[in-house]
Amino acid sequence: MLSNLKPQAPDKILMLIEEFKADTRQGKIDLGVGVYKNPEGVTPVMRAVKEAEKRIWDSQISKAYTGLAGEADYRNALAGMVLGSVPADRLASVASVGGTGAIRQALELARMANPDVTVYVSDPTWPNHLSIMKFMGVPYVEYRYFDGATRGVDFEGMKADIAKAKKGDLVLLHGCCHNPTGANLTLAQWEEVAAILEKSGAIPLIDLAYQGFGDGLEEDAAATRLLAGRLPEVLIAASCSKNFGIYRERTGILMALGDSTAARDLSQGAMAFLNRQNFSFPPDHGARIVSTILTDAGLTAEWKAELEEVRNTMLGLRTQLASELRDLSGSDRFDFIQHHRGMFSRLGATPEQVAKLKSDAAIYMVGDSRLNIAGLNSDTVPVLARAIIDAGI
Repeated sequence: MLSNLKPQAPDKILMLIEEFKADTRQGKIDLGVGVYKNPEGVTPVMRAVKEAEKRIWDSQISKAYTGLAGEADYRNALAGMVLGSVPADRLASVASVGGTGAIRQALELARMANPDVTVYVSDPTWPNHLSIMKFMGVPYVEYRYFDGATRGVDFEGMKADIAKAKKGDLVLLHGCCHNPTGANLTLAQWEEVAAILEKSGAIPLIDLAYQGFGDGLEEDAAATRLLAGRLPEVLIAASCSKNFGIYRERTGILMALGDSTAARDLSQGAMAFLNRQNFSFPPDHGARIVSTILTDAGLTAEWKAELEEVRNTMLGLRTQLASELRDLSGSDRFDFIQHHRGMFSRLGATPEQVAKLKSDAAIYMVGDSRLNIAGLNSDTVPVLARAIIDAGI
């Protein structure tokens, strides 16, 4: 039987990681993998996380299964962080295996509710969005999003395309810090998106993977809260990997907002059922870290302060890189880097130019020219800027 399996195409980002590891050149720069790194090149354990783990170690007396939906303390705390308050009469939620698991469960839920669902997804988007939908056999349509000329959002194109979604379809939206482009909607533009979805009856599926990495914890939740407040049904897949720095703990949540308590109860039962079918009980350690932090005022303050340090570090790197490129190019054509938000920016370089950065300067980024700003430090920014100009970007 197993000999009948077909070879699977390797993940391009994972391939890039292995290629980077094998490169023996001194001064190589990894801008491919999507993790935050401090100036020393380390993805650190946050101070509040360390303290939370100590408290869990001292107090935990059992490793018995948690509930199918995960612990209520975690789900309520994270819902409060994302939504500002917990609309108990509308909200169903389950802990998930990371944000990726929440996306998968959301697609499963949508297909249970509407076997004919089509998902509208931005062009471009996180590649795993498309990979999961292809594997599941869920139809999708790409909507215009990134303007290659301005490196901003093609908002008119986006509006025209998502307006074609029908009642019961999903429109997959990046709540903040768009991956892979770094180009984001304004709050006024989000209002227009909400109006389009109100008219069509299509349901937003919000992927919120980077809350706190863009303009601030509250600011990055503003679009999600706007849609949750205006629309009768909203799906939200949130991740704690980045903003709590607990990547390997696989800590996420799927939230479903319905238009009634009956819809809430149906959603809660269906999502718990899906958890049972896919992995039974969700992982708990990361969720317990998050709930320990968010239910303690002192730990919450410590975590928020460190999250701001992370965010401001990335903003500083963006400003420095844009400035270096402005000086070297004698133009403002790279100023979009300073205006983008989150970990990523898309340079708009060709695959050949990206390959030249790798071969000539040992600078690794994804082939579509997505670069991870958090892979830089103040010393490597000038190196990257010079290499970009030398590559003819």
